[in-house]
Parts: sequence; structure tokens; C-alpha cells
Amino acid sequence: MPNDSTFRRTPKIHLQALVNDLLAKNKISLSKAITIVESKHPEEKKIASELIDKILPYTGQSFKIGITGVPGVGKSTFIEALGKLLTSNGKRVAVLSIDPTSSRTGGSILGDKTRMPELANDPSAYIRPTAAGKSLGGVASNTREAIMLCEAAGFEIILVETVGVGQSETMVKDMVDYFLLLLLAGGGDELQGIKRGIMELADHILINKADGNNLDTARSAREEFRNAIHLLPPHESDWVVPVELCSSLEKTGISEAWKTMGQYQKQMKGSGWIYLNRKNQSIRWFRERISTSLQEDFYSNPKINEEIKEKEEMISSQKISVRKAVDELFKNRH
Repeated sequence: MPNDSTFRRTPKIHLQALVNDLLAKNKISLSKAITIVESKHPEEKKIASELIDKILPYTGQSFKIGITGVPGVGKSTFIEALGKLLTSNGKRVAVLSIDPTSSRTGGSILGDKTRMPELANDPSAYIRPTAAGKSLGGVASNTREAIMLCEAAGFEIILVETVGVGQSETMVKDMVDYFLLLLLAGGGDELQGIKRGIMELADHILINKADGNNLDTARSAREEFRNAIHLLPPHESDWVVPVELCSSLEKTGISEAWKTMGQYQKQMKGSGWIYLNRKNQSIRWFRERISTSLQEDFYSNPKINEEIKEKEEMISSQKISVRKAVDELFKNRH
């Protein structure tokens, strides 16, 4: 039976055609391109590098929004409501939706298209669900490249929906222009520890499900969060973080939220902050990729893996401490 490589595409022949189709706003080609940058296959990793280099001049024009929130806050419903508002105003919207991966099976539901049926069928929108895998930060390991590909494909607004609020959730802040935090009123004191860390990074706080019997509670929560904002460190860009209400179900507060995002974009472009932030993000990404590549190279060495197994056996039988095992492992490899 032929191995998997038999069916692999030939990069030199098809890469430029893929780039041309991508720049022509072809969604199928965009999906193919994202699949390539997500691939762990050595040959496709080389193609991915060439692909990103070729589309680099066509990136940097989109407004990138990261959206996070506690589980059950209604991120998908909000994104669909916002996305439909934007497409109705003539915008092309891409949604990169990160689904949690099971630590036991490695599986992921990838169900965001079913949770956004109207947006999924909108010709001006594109939804790409991706499994988070082993990556921390609430995003998949190649989310940045996927964002760049969406930019090259002509999407003006890119929404990155993260897994859900947690300690490792803030990596998305380092790859978007705007970080939106969705919260629920009456979440309880047990969430305060999580909220503070995320709130310090948020550019905008929206209290969702502000409707029906929950409206008064949401209004009270808005005032509490507005007071809490003043106790946090000031925003690096001197932006005053707004706290607003919305109801994704009733479609209220969505247009007001988008207006606030537009004000931020205009103000940050005017001051030059948005461009400085993007440069700093690229440098941090570069250093992060160095660490990732070093790890991949290290663990791909069969001799090192064999030595690791030996050290693990010694650690398990308490013949050596973890510290000494690591020191010996690296002793001859500096």
C-alpha cells in the first residue's frame, strides 16, 4: 500500500497557483492553505514557510479582534450577531474558532459552524474551526499564520474566538489588535480571580445576556466593573476600557459595541499605537517560534529520546533527582 507521501502535493508546481487563488479571495484555497500551515508533515512545513513568505506583502490591513469569555457566556452567539452586522454593512468577516482538545483522546468537537448557522452560510463570511491541540493560550499553535492567510484572502475583519477564560487564555492578546472580554452578570465571587487577570488585558468589556429578568442585574454588574476598571493598571495606549451591555439573542448593544471598536481603531491608528503594537507582537512571535523549534529539534533526536527514557526510569526508581537528570541530559549539548 502506498504511503501518505505518495499523495502529497508538489510544492514547486502548485504553490504559486494556491497563492493566486488565495489573493483572488477563494475560500476553498484559503481552507487548503490553513490546512498546510497546520500540518505537522515535514514536507508541508516547508511549503507553509514558503507560502507565508509569499503572502506576507498582502497582510497587515485587517482589523483583528480576539474574543474570550467564561464558558456559557455566549461567545458563538455574539460572534454570529456581530458577524452578520458587519457583513450587512459590506464587510468581509473571517472567524477563527478554537475548540478545546481532549487531553485523553486528542479529539475535538469543532462544532462552531453549527453554532453559527447564519454566518456559516453568509457568502461574505468564512468560519474555520480548529482544535487547540497541546497549545496553551486558548489558541491553536498556528493561529497567527491562519490570521495572515485570512488577511491575504481579503477579509477586512478577523474574529478569533478562544477556548474560554483561564490562566493560559491571554496569548490571543499577542496576536490581535483588540481584545474583547465577554462576561455574565451574577457569575459569583468564584470567578473574580479569573476575571482580574483577563480584565487587565481587555480593551473592551461586554456584559452579555443583558435581557429579560437579567437586565437589572446586568446594569448593576456594569457599574461594578466600571468601578473595578479604575483599580487596574492604566492601559498602555491610554485607552479607557469601556464596559457595556449587550444581548446577542435580542441583537441589542451589538452595533454600539462595534462603534466602540471603530473608535478604538481610529484612535490607535491616529496615535500610531496599533502599528507599534503589531511590531512588538511580531518580535515576541519570533522568539516564541525559536523556543518551539528548539523543542521540536530536541525531541526529534532518537538518541535524546532514548536517554530521556533511561532518565525517567532512574527518576521513577529514585536513583536520581529530577534536577540532576536534567543537568546530565544537557551537560554535553550546550
